[in-house]
Amino acid sequence: MTSNVMGRGARGADRKAAGHPWFHRLSRLGLAARGVLYLLVGWIAIQVGLGDSGGKEADKGGALQEVASKPGGTVILWVMVVGLAGLALWRFSEARFGRPVPDGDKAHKRAVSFAWGVAYTFTFVGALSYALTHKSSSSDQQSKTFTAKAMSEPGGRWLVLAIGVGAVGYGGYKLVRALRRKFRKELKTHEMSARVQKVVELLGVVGQSAWAIVLAGIGAFLAYAAITFDPDKAKGLDGTLRELAGTPAGPWLLVAVAAGLVVYGIFSFAEARWRKVEAVRS
Repeated sequence: MTSNVMGRGARGADRKAAGHPWFHRLSRLGLAARGVLYLLVGWIAIQVGLGDSGGKEADKGGALQEVASKPGGTVILWVMVVGLAGLALWRFSEARFGRPVPDGDKAHKRAVSFAWGVAYTFTFVGALSYALTHKSSSSDQQSKTFTAKAMSEPGGRWLVLAIGVGAVGYGGYKLVRALRRKFRKELKTHEMSARVQKVVELLGVVGQSAWAIVLAGIGAFLAYAAITFDPDKAKGLDGTLRELAGTPAGPWLLVAVAAGLVVYGIFSFAEARWRKVEAVRS
């Protein structure tokens, strides 16, 4: 009986914390921080496509380096670290209490929120590490290292293959949702004017489509690495984007997708303003 009371008390405290306005502000700060990351990743990738990247990596590490190199960059970097922590906590709160959308308390939606919480935790840890040391490894190296370590374990090859196939599938799923504008139900569209709604919808379609294509590409390289049993075939965000320049469309495909990531960054700012972050339901 006592343990049950304590459990309900802890859950009530969690619910109260996750429902606090400051927690919602922290979540929105995280969405804005994500916007900065993708805005800069896309901009660096555009420079790569045009042959003028200055050796920068078109990934989150490269974006953090870009932030830190600007006047006041250290302060902005630490604000982003705090925001990314909030982004992870927000997703975990959705996993615990449900999302403020139709059927948001369904198990599969909570599972997706939990997975994003884990992903954003890694992003937060990477940003925190860079803020403390100003050192970071490229996304390609991280992907190769993870793949090599995973495939050295029993059954690890199949785990890498499952993650790769899952990323491809989820990327395709998100692409369809973007094209069908399903993201609208996650936004407070009633607070937007008709003109703003049209602009935000366009940003969402273009930005989320580009993001979904890149995610599917990363997954495809992971799956290929598992199939060939060659960790060096795995690629992170930077490597996947650079591979686009090797297609028949040439560097212009890279520039187009990179521009889409810039749009995704701008859409993240719109989400910071209008996304439904109140995961706790009464």
